[in-house]
Amino acid sequence: MDKTWFVVYVKSRSEKKVADELHTLAIEHYLPLQKVLKQWSDRKKWVEEPLFRSYIFVHIQQSEYYDVLNTNGAVKYISFEGKAVPVPEQQIDAIKYYLGEKDPEILEDLHWEKGQKVEVIAGSLTGLKGELVEVKGKNKVSVEIEAVAKTIFLRIPKNKLRVII
Repeated sequence: MDKTWFVVYVKSRSEKKVADELHTLAIEHYLPLQKVLKQWSDRKKWVEEPLFRSYIFVHIQQSEYYDVLNTNGAVKYISFEGKAVPVPEQQIDAIKYYLGEKDPEILEDLHWEKGQKVEVIAGSLTGLKGELVEVKGKNKVSVEIEAVAKTIFLRIPKNKLRVII
């Protein structure tokens, strides 16, 4: 049976607890975390915080739909007209790529300009479209991609992109 990615809204500040419980239930999930430097009156400390507050992604079969909702801290699926909205696999891949960048492959220098519309043509992000926002040397460019109502910026090797009209 096919699995689909969905976004679950969870109680505030309970993302990691929900992720732990989903792990215990053997439900595939993804909680994107980023390191943030926090300042207290007496110290600074690096902590991992969710990239999307109050959201966790689940990769489930239809039979697991209510198991997720019955998880402590889970509130509801993000839905449209009463139906849970599936998240394309490539948007999950885009988030993973954003958080764990890979080294580029070498490519001859082509002409790239800010504002160009580009499409990813190779790798797990194939098909994603965005706007070129910065050229970073010979091998990488920064691309703005809209994913789950939040804009993320990816540094992508030029040889994995093509300009679209």
